[in-house]
Amino acid sequence: MNLLTTEQWDEVLWDRVKDIYNEAFGEGKPERIIRNMFEKHLCSLHVAMLGDAAVAVAVTGSIKGSRILIIEYLAVRVDFRGLGIGKDFVKKIKECAVLEAEYDFILLEAECENTPENLSRIYFWEKCGFKRIDDYIHHYIWVPEPYIAMVLGLHNDYKIPDSGKTLFKYIEKFHKKSFQQK
Repeated sequence: MNLLTTEQWDEVLWDRVKDIYNEAFGEGKPERIIRNMFEKHLCSLHVAMLGDAAVAVAVTGSIKGSRILIIEYLAVRVDFRGLGIGKDFVKKIKECAVLEAEYDFILLEAECENTPENLSRIYFWEKCGFKRIDDYIHHYIWVPEPYIAMVLGLHNDYKIPDSGKTLFKYIEKFHKKSFQQK
């Protein structure tokens, strides 16, 4: 599997992965917001390729000065799920973050409502090495689903805030910057 990463909006690359994104996150951020994120240099687009086929997509970002890489979205093409591609994809994103040496850990939010689909996603993230810090459950005012924060340390001496509530302050700050117009 090859990893393509860009910090610039790439219409051709987006066209190759937007079906994967839309299938997984139909209610996610609209394309215009993702474009806005690129214009403000808030994010990167990662694409996992098997030969000429795009098989997974991720959008990551960070808050300047936070030393935290946030996985905003990650999805594997439906017909390639269950083959270990997602785990390999996360490993490659982690390797890139370690090489950049500007991040202490990777942070993400996971839906935590007690459904088989959500439990499966949390299990996937745990298999990738992510952990919960505490039992904090975050409730957004604009979406009904509850979320937990999960983190993956990138080196031995990383410092992770001691509460999920604190971690969500970073996530919310990232979301706010994402939706602000340039």
